Amino acid sequence: MAANYPWLRVVPQGTLTPFDQQRGLVSLAMLAGTRAQTIPGTVPYLQPDPEARARWADRLAGPGLSVGFAWAGNPAHRNDYNRSMALEQLAPLFDVPGVRFLALQPGARAGDLGRLTNFAAGSDLSAELVDFAETAAVVANLDLVIAVDTAIVHLTGALARPVWTLLPHVPDWRWLLERADSPWYPTMRLFRQERAGDWAGVVAQVAGELAAVAAGERSKLLPGP
Repeated sequence: MAANYPWLRVVPQGTLTPFDQQRGLVSLAMLAGTRAQTIPGTVPYLQPDPEARARWADRLAGPGLSVGFAWAGNPAHRNDYNRSMALEQLAPLFDVPGVRFLALQPGARAGDLGRLTNFAAGSDLSAELVDFAETAAVVANLDLVIAVDTAIVHLTGALARPVWTLLPHVPDWRWLLERADSPWYPTMRLFRQERAGDWAGVVAQVAGELAAVAAGERSKLLPGP
């Protein structure tokens, strides 16, 4: 990076050094002149542990489309009320034929699964995903991940696996506006609320696209050209 931006110097935390300007980390893209067209979207830049991936491959093998899902982020996040949803709002997905669903939800919200009647028992992996390394090994063996805007979608995108991200009407800045793909993650599709709070519309769209994929339209896993 220094060769491209000689004015940029990285120093250890706590080091005091002379400077002409100070900027927050997320402002560096602006200072470097980065645009949506020049965001480096080369993936994968993460790789799962080969042994863990092989272990999960044996366990997750089975018929149909394998789809991991998560519906909530960290409740302490100040925007969590906007980005997370109630699990029941995802219920229409579980009626799509030809799909095996696997819960990847961390934390206390994993317990929400006990309220569902149309979710297959034994498909909750949440308690076993003790860290991101283990989660990556699982994701690497799935056909698709569907989740709200939380860490799992970033991990899946970094692994270059198909991921569908469900977004609120006013999303985090990194998802930009009015586009169905992400310049950071070439394997990601974005599904946006048309109106604030309209998760039902998002889930209906996702269910339709998922049914098409399960019926053989595998090209719909990834963003269109």
